[in-house]
This record gives sequence, structure tokens and C-alpha cells, in this order.
Amino acid sequence: MNNFIIATLIIVFSSLSYFSVSFLRNYNSLENIEKRCILKFEKDFKNNLETSHEEWNQILDLADNNYLNCMGISQY
Repeated sequence: MNNFIIATLIIVFSSLSYFSVSFLRNYNSLENIEKRCILKFEKDFKNNLETSHEEWNQILDLADNNYLNCMGISQY
């Protein structure tokens, strides 16, 4: 009985470790980071018809900088 409990605990902890590593590897993949950043800053790229050309360019520059920061890409 004691060996069964020990074996069960080992299997449970091994499974949790495997799923944790698998999740983190998938969550931190470049493709998923890019998707999250695009969704996060997608609203910044929507053009409002009342926005002037100069203001729109500033909005795009800010959104571009925020996207690059989100991706972890240094700009300078």
C-alpha cells in the first residue's frame, strides 16, 4: 500500500512538471508572443476619420513602438 502511494505521488508530480514545462514552452514561443502583442495593440491601428494626418502618424508611431516593446525588440 505504501509503495502504491509513493508511485502515485511520483506519477502526479512528474505529470505536473511535464505539463508545466510544455505550457511554458508553448506560451513563450515567438509565434504566440507575436499573436498576443498584435491583439493587444490592434486597437491602436484603427483609423478614426476625424483624425488629422499628423496625429494619425503619431498614433502609428506610438503603436509601433509599443508593439516592438511588447515583442522585446530593442529600437536603438
